[in-house]
Amino acid sequence: MSFRKLFVVALVVGAFLGPLAAVAQQPAKIAKIGWLMYGSRPSGSPPTLEEVVLQGLRELGYVEGKNIAIEYRYAEGRPERLPDLAAELVRLKVDLIFVLGGDVASVAKKATGTIPIVMGTSEDPVRAGLVASLARPGGNITGATWLFDEMAGKRLELLKEAVPGISRVAALWNPTHADNEFSEMRDSSRALGMQLQSLELRSPSELDGAFQAARKGRAEALAVVPSRLTAFLRGRIQDLATKSRLPVISGWREFAEAGGLLTYGPNRIDGSRRVAAYVDKILKGAKPADLPVEQPARFELVVNLKTAKALGLTIPQSVLIRADQVIQ
Repeated sequence: MSFRKLFVVALVVGAFLGPLAAVAQQPAKIAKIGWLMYGSRPSGSPPTLEEVVLQGLRELGYVEGKNIAIEYRYAEGRPERLPDLAAELVRLKVDLIFVLGGDVASVAKKATGTIPIVMGTSEDPVRAGLVASLARPGGNITGATWLFDEMAGKRLELLKEAVPGISRVAALWNPTHADNEFSEMRDSSRALGMQLQSLELRSPSELDGAFQAARKGRAEALAVVPSRLTAFLRGRIQDLATKSRLPVISGWREFAEAGGLLTYGPNRIDGSRRVAAYVDKILKGAKPADLPVEQPARFELVVNLKTAKALGLTIPQSVLIRADQVIQ
């Protein structure tokens, strides 16, 4: 082959391979995730649910700055900021929005009907109007719910077993939270021969008044219905309960870690790891409408023996042997 023909062939091959090489050298698309939270950026230990989700993403191969970019937005406990933060994430054209809490999910849903939203919530997402059904969400939202109403009555049974003499229980609950836990407790209290006092809590400013009502009603224990509000206030709730010498029962282990007597409910750490898998599936092309909302799969009983001793209570072995964790 003459030099001239070789030169022409080289030009043709170069023209063909050049664009391919350029495509091959282009970096993979970095998925952009909007991270919308009610509270503040977590710090310290034990790890928060959002930290568990982040760890789950890392275990699935996601590395910030390499194949994902996360736009963090925190409302710092001020719900009035959430709509503006959600709108900001929509303007940034994120590929997905991750939220914790049904109230935050509701704000995100109002901000966009097209960007996929993955949630972790303690509310009933159907009753809250977030999805059409758990099996077929039908819109742009899916994820996991940690709500299991039936556990509320079981907690009262455990309290009766742990402290047999208790007959008057005050229930601290948020009526704006989409769940049926208070009504479940009310039914169970009748069967157990307990008097149940309702303490409604819609905002932090109502907490002191709720405890005054509990003292006036001569409550012997406090049953806290878990929700964003009560979880946010769990430190103050426990401080007031300690001063009133009231054993606290609830559904999330955070309440026992804060000093509550016992908790029995869904393992939210396990659920948060599965939420990370939903983020992964959607980033890989799955549609939220086709991914069923997960319900709790694992439950845990946590008993705080340190609190029991401080209250002068002896927890029966029948309760301790069933505990997943005993805080000494």
